[in-house]
Amino acid sequence: MNAFSSDQALRDFVTGLPKAELHLHIEGTLEPEMIFELAQRNGVKLAYASEQALRDAYAFTDLQSFLDLYYAGASVLITERDFHDMALAYLRRAHADGARHVEIMFDPQTHTARGIDIETVFAGLASAMRMARDQWGLSSCLILSFLRHLSEADAFETLAQALPLREQYADLWIAIGLDSAERGNPPEKFTRVYAKCRELGFRLVAHAGEEGPPEYVRDALDLLHVQRIDHGVRSEEDPELMQRLIRQRTPLTVCPLSNLKLRVVDQMAQHNLARLLRQGLCVTVNSDDPAYFGGYLADNYTEAAKALSLQPQELGMLARNSIEASFLTANGKMSLMAELDRYLAEAPLAD
Repeated sequence: MNAFSSDQALRDFVTGLPKAELHLHIEGTLEPEMIFELAQRNGVKLAYASEQALRDAYAFTDLQSFLDLYYAGASVLITERDFHDMALAYLRRAHADGARHVEIMFDPQTHTARGIDIETVFAGLASAMRMARDQWGLSSCLILSFLRHLSEADAFETLAQALPLREQYADLWIAIGLDSAERGNPPEKFTRVYAKCRELGFRLVAHAGEEGPPEYVRDALDLLHVQRIDHGVRSEEDPELMQRLIRQRTPLTVCPLSNLKLRVVDQMAQHNLARLLRQGLCVTVNSDDPAYFGGYLADNYTEAAKALSLQPQELGMLARNSIEASFLTANGKMSLMAELDRYLAEAPLAD
């Protein structure tokens, strides 16, 4: 049953929710228009004749078919200005969607493998993030993510390249993540580099339980000691794991439109987001790679709400979970929770 009088009423309620986005790959925000703009700026020849031809290629059969296109799109990112423009375009959209805080994953190996200096990546992203903070009050942080289809030695090398920049970007770079192709690349492959990152004081997250089995979720917790699971939707296949996630309040950063586009589910109505939420898991809603998956943060909330009959108080709970699961300071969380409480108390559909 839909508690909203219209789709627009739902959209307005969702946009007004003070919330955080915790699972967002910045390279996955490159819209076809920007890909072509940057390709022209940098003299990069693309395999597609037009923006529409590129958009038509977004018919993915699985995670790998998406990743192949994702890495090709990232080839247009060369200068500090490119990274700045990409990040600012996303931050502007997140702000319009009602995000108060965003945690941005980026894949330096995608760029250093092409000869791009890691400092170019940091500098471009950071300038946009600081601008968004100063102009719109949108706080953000960086999650440096290792590509799991590459070796742990490569991850260590990337960490070594990045660490000299840590002090310069201490206001932004606070976490480590693990992404890319899950199949055949279990968490245990990165046990040592995660131990090092933990020793260095970084917050830790990892993709697990999207295409990989529930065991990957358990191993990410036990071997990598992550504080948050990215995706994690296959945890439902293991009742014991589910009870552990509920008991420990381990956050899952769920991405509904991504799961639909990559065939994790065939229809949004089949998604387990509502079941997970109603069982007491700390699930959050996020957009993953919005340029490729057909929707940014507010789109994911609204499409999930429509398909799964999420009620206003449940949408409020998802927003609350996003704040709780974030890497904001205790004071930052308290302030944002208070803003959310005020909004829910005053929103006409919140009772």
